Amino acid sequence: MYDLREVQLFSKLSDEHIAEIKDQAMVRSYSRESIVFYEGDKGEYLYIVIEGIVKLYKTSPKGTQIQINRFEAPAVVGEYACFEKMPFPATCEFVTDGKIALVPYELIYRNLGDADFSLEVIKSLTSKIMVLSSLIHKETIFSSEAKVAKMLLENSEIFSKLKYNEVAAILNLTPETLSRIFKKMKKEAIIEVNRSHDVRVLDPEALEQIIESNKIKTCTNCLADFKKQIGME
Repeated sequence: MYDLREVQLFSKLSDEHIAEIKDQAMVRSYSRESIVFYEGDKGEYLYIVIEGIVKLYKTSPKGTQIQINRFEAPAVVGEYACFEKMPFPATCEFVTDGKIALVPYELIYRNLGDADFSLEVIKSLTSKIMVLSSLIHKETIFSSEAKVAKMLLENSEIFSKLKYNEVAAILNLTPETLSRIFKKMKKEAIIEVNRSHDVRVLDPEALEQIIESNKIKTCTNCLADFKKQIGME
């Protein structure tokens, strides 16, 4: 049985409120690559990931996935659509097998009168805004090489845990572009990749230089270009 108090949003609620939510929540199981909801779908529930990992992504007019974030249980997705009573701004898909608890909106609204709960709602929404801000900054400032270099410095293990096309999606690159950058970095002895596809950084200073020298794109209005790419204009 899942514990709602493991989710920050519900950590301060009373036992009575927790019991009410769990009593009315519906639990659904999903297999890997199953869609929880599509961008543009109308929401009637708040989605709580209680098992597994999901990813949120937008689809560009050209059909390219632009990954916004990944969430590992326990986590809440869809708060923005819930509180704004609007369609989901992104698609949610399971990366692994998993389960989600669906909580009716009216139960959430009913608890907004609780000061502690409202504060946790604000914290949750603020954290998602920070993630989106980081994404926009990355897409409008960093070049392809700089994005890969930054990922290698901050989380090189991800290249061993995920397939190259999945990492490419996270970085909003084509697999071919990621492969080309990796080949160049291996040739220049910046990184090393063994037969198990484990990546080892050999020259972190070179990665820092790539980030510094390639961080400014050549586009004249990068933010407008990014918004057009994800279909916001």
